[in-house]
Amino acid sequence: MRVFIHEKLPTHDSITNLTQILAMEQLTDLKAILHSKRANIYYLEKCRVMQKDGRVLYLTEEKEEKQYWNIPIANTTVILLGTGTSITQAAVRMLAQAGVLIGFSGGGGTPLIMANEIEWLSPQSEYRPTEYVQGWMSFWFESEKRLKVAKKFQVLRLEYLKKVWGKDRDLQNEGFRVDDVDTLRALECFTAKIETCSNVTELLLVEAQLTKSLYKIAANRTKQGDFVRDHASVDNANAFLNHGNYLAYGLAATTLWVLGIPHGFAVMHGKTRRGALVFDVADLVKDTLILPWAFICAKEQATEQEFRQQCLQNFTQHKALDFMFDAIKTLSIEGNTL
Repeated sequence: MRVFIHEKLPTHDSITNLTQILAMEQLTDLKAILHSKRANIYYLEKCRVMQKDGRVLYLTEEKEEKQYWNIPIANTTVILLGTGTSITQAAVRMLAQAGVLIGFSGGGGTPLIMANEIEWLSPQSEYRPTEYVQGWMSFWFESEKRLKVAKKFQVLRLEYLKKVWGKDRDLQNEGFRVDDVDTLRALECFTAKIETCSNVTELLLVEAQLTKSLYKIAANRTKQGDFVRDHASVDNANAFLNHGNYLAYGLAATTLWVLGIPHGFAVMHGKTRRGALVFDVADLVKDTLILPWAFICAKEQATEQEFRQQCLQNFTQHKALDFMFDAIKTLSIEGNTL
């Protein structure tokens, strides 16, 4: 995934036949690129999103002129609309046809008030696959099977962390190595405790202990020994963790929407929170890709935009969205037999 400004829309003079262009747009399969293979996430501020000449654009107003910029919707998964944005019905219609998830957020891609969730607008389609939601439902109503799937989530999470930390040179240069004594001890301890958990509450407690251990490891590597996790704190490490986690939630929400699985059928988090499955899926990559870089970027005094770019680069480099899709597909199909 990446966030950047694409090429400027050709001027009206260069469009020789508007009818032909609109016809091509109608014939083009806007969903031809799988969501797991799409390259772009857009975060937009202080602009107007609209449909013009069969394309979705955003308009920025400079001091001397207005500028239009093209959004390649067939290769985009999510558009986040930050402060000072507006969007037209025609643009939303085209985004829905391309299966693009639309979210409204506060500045920097996170809510203005920490207690608020991003409001997701899902494109309406009755032609999403049914096999995955049916597979998910085949085990979800049985607590024992739901616990087995929750444990499998944790196993996949550890496997992904070991794989990424074991080969990412940038992380290794910053001291994050999977074969270090403290990291190995934390992972082995967590692995041993997973199978002994008799219910989800115990599993959540063990998971919290792992994350706490990883916070300590990251703080030591980046010489931030006084770190305390606090969602309301304004220090860089906590702010970056909050910001990065919301990016992971966006990938998780996209995965579940494309596969047609409602967000309320969680296996671990919040029995009273309708979107809890988003948190379960996001946890597959958060400790691996968000946690270490939040501390590294805080140490380097990076800007919020630089941290966001780093996270999106990590998602692309380590195929985070592909991993989420493969994990949920596998668990949907095999969950009833675990």
